[in-house]
Amino acid sequence: MKKLIIINGPNLNLLGKREPKIYGSLSFTEFLDKVKAKYTNVKIDYFQSNIEGELIDKLHEVGFNYDGVILNAAAYTHTSVGIGDAVKAIETPVIEVHISNTYSREEFRHQSYISANAKGVILGFGLQSYELAIQSFL
Repeated sequence: MKKLIIINGPNLNLLGKREPKIYGSLSFTEFLDKVKAKYTNVKIDYFQSNIEGELIDKLHEVGFNYDGVILNAAAYTHTSVGIGDAVKAIETPVIEVHISNTYSREEFRHQSYISANAKGVILGFGLQSYELAIQSFL
């Protein structure tokens, strides 16, 4: 059985409430329950933090014993050299995911410190971006 983890960064705990025109009205917990029910042959763990260091610590913790990491570092994507370095330092492949098309938003969101070290990048498909990442590991 494949073992994957979804790691979400800052403010993604507010999905379903935060800017529904961009992020939709479904909470991440509701979405995750549906995905787990659909992919019963995959163990999908989940971690969310608004704190950069906790995200780095979680990458270090899972980066040598999981089959894949699906990472939406949110705003830290564009600011955190540390998270980018953590992705580079681990062995587990990482798919960078974004709910919105970051290239259709503010210019500072066009830069990612993660992409260069990720296996791939999926963005702009709403919450389905996560499911596409799961499928990429299967």
